[in-house]
Amino acid sequence: MSYLLRLRLSDRPGSLGMLAVELGAVGADIQSLEVVERGEGYAVDDIVVELPPNALPDTLITAAENVHDVHVESLRPFSDVLDTHQELELIDDVATAETDRLQVLVDRAPRVLRASWAMIVARPGADVLTLFGSPGAPETPLEHADWLPLTAATSFDDLSWAPQIWRDMDTTLVAAPLGGGAKALLLGRTGGPEFRPSEVARLGYLTGIIGTVVDHGR
Repeated sequence: MSYLLRLRLSDRPGSLGMLAVELGAVGADIQSLEVVERGEGYAVDDIVVELPPNALPDTLITAAENVHDVHVESLRPFSDVLDTHQELELIDDVATAETDRLQVLVDRAPRVLRASWAMIVARPGADVLTLFGSPGAPETPLEHADWLPLTAATSFDDLSWAPQIWRDMDTTLVAAPLGGGAKALLLGRTGGPEFRPSEVARLGYLTGIIGTVVDHGR
């Protein structure tokens, strides 16, 4: 079975090599790797690894953290490979869809942005409307979204506006405006990890292009 391992490690020569050795010692096979964020002396990486049948996923955490200065931020099942070209494919899929372009967006966005679910929300008045939702999107409706309209992609530290069940499931949330900002793409990760600033910026860039594509395609 494949897992997505997000970890923070020292940005120094040999760190990834030592990590590969430790993961290999528990039978893990690295399928793909992407640098999510790089800062002063550290990097945050997403690594997809394949474990043998009957192997316990917790062994990945133990193995990774055997390497000095490595901290595992999250571990979750993952049935894909990391592909930095997926954003372009998503834009093309939305642009060429004959109908329901925003449904195509929410269906594909979780895979591209490594989220659990996505929805398009709007607040034309006092009420919040969920216009489109991906498979796996929460059934409990969103009733409050005082942050709409949006002017830029943002992650949320204060989730008091979110339904209690979303918070109980330790869901991290990020949103970005579509078009003029009256609508927004809302993404959730059940159980984390938090969206990094680089991921928020990536989302804003993506929705900026897609919003233009959708508006001009009317």
